Amino acid sequence: MEQLAIFGGKPVRETPIYYGRQCIEDDDVAAVAETLKSDSITCGPKIDELEKLLCKVTGAKYAVAVCNGTAALHLAALAAGFQEGDEVIVSSITFAASANCVLYCGAKPVFADIDPETYNIDPDSVQPLITPRTRGIVAVDFTGQSVRHEELRIICKEHNLTLIEDAAHAIGTKYNGQPIGSIADMTCFSFHPVKTVTGGEGGAITTNDENLYRRLMRARTHGITRIRSEMAHPTDARWYNEQVELGYNYRMTDFQAALLISQLHKLPKFSARRKEIVKKYDAAFAGIPEIVVQKEIPQSDTTRHLYILRLNLEKMTCDRRQFFDALYAENICPQVHYLPVYWHSYYENLGYGKGICPNAEKYYNEVMSIPLYYSLTDEDVEDVVRAVKKVVAYYRKTC
Repeated sequence: MEQLAIFGGKPVRETPIYYGRQCIEDDDVAAVAETLKSDSITCGPKIDELEKLLCKVTGAKYAVAVCNGTAALHLAALAAGFQEGDEVIVSSITFAASANCVLYCGAKPVFADIDPETYNIDPDSVQPLITPRTRGIVAVDFTGQSVRHEELRIICKEHNLTLIEDAAHAIGTKYNGQPIGSIADMTCFSFHPVKTVTGGEGGAITTNDENLYRRLMRARTHGITRIRSEMAHPTDARWYNEQVELGYNYRMTDFQAALLISQLHKLPKFSARRKEIVKKYDAAFAGIPEIVVQKEIPQSDTTRHLYILRLNLEKMTCDRRQFFDALYAENICPQVHYLPVYWHSYYENLGYGKGICPNAEKYYNEVMSIPLYYSLTDEDVEDVVRAVKKVVAYYRKTC
């Protein structure tokens, strides 16, 4: 048996491949440079152009560009009216911001378990959590796969709940042919560099509700409006603006918007390449009993942000940490997405304890994300597969 690099020997490749990476091309750089040389580098025309393009991409009536995905979630929670005394049901396997946005408003996150095969929020786990205080659901399209919208919408309609979709992973995904961004009451996107398209940073909220849109627009910019119908003291003076509620400075710059516009025009090719890589991984790992491949619901046409390896540790002589470190030594650099939110020490100090979501906790102990991004070559993908198979072979139980 070939010796693993972690124990000595030659790694699968000489240079590392990380789990995610942006793709910035010459036209992206040119778009940013052109905007930097223009008269407006913030609060300018590129923001309006971006928001119109996001509406076109998602099919939503309205889009509000903001400085990052966390800001998008915060504004959505504010627009939903979450406040002290309210409860909001949240996915348990997600980045902390999906739950933090509820805390920002003074409400309480209530964590729902995941489907053990898709890793998305399980609608069957949501229903028992609903109380007279429940006001909404924050459902995460984890890895880019759509949540089960039809079931969640039935729950929301029955209990008069606001559905906020955290689609930080899911730009380009469709549910029953409908683009993510036009289905939930509000959908929040992130444009961090490891996402499918990037603005360096950046985020957005899309909605079909004009009242929510107006609230989001005000809250993005200090709660200040220039719209006469929203003012307590309306006037037709061109210079006049008025703060009508407490808001925030969550604006995006025009040069970030320029980069994101350029990237969004490439979304079809970015999406297609990610699908190609996912198909190669699925085929390579399908016959390996030590590895479980994430299941997809038939309604989701997924642009995958993450590719999750789930380890069947009962068939191996290692734990997840040993497998992770062995891959790293082969210069394949994975990551883990995510710690159950309520396991963070901050949430522990709020009174949350282990055992709330058993499927999520089991999932966390068995998974890691391997490289998935547009500019991975076929040779890179083959190196990832070879390294995974090499580590599996080393740790495979022989009895």
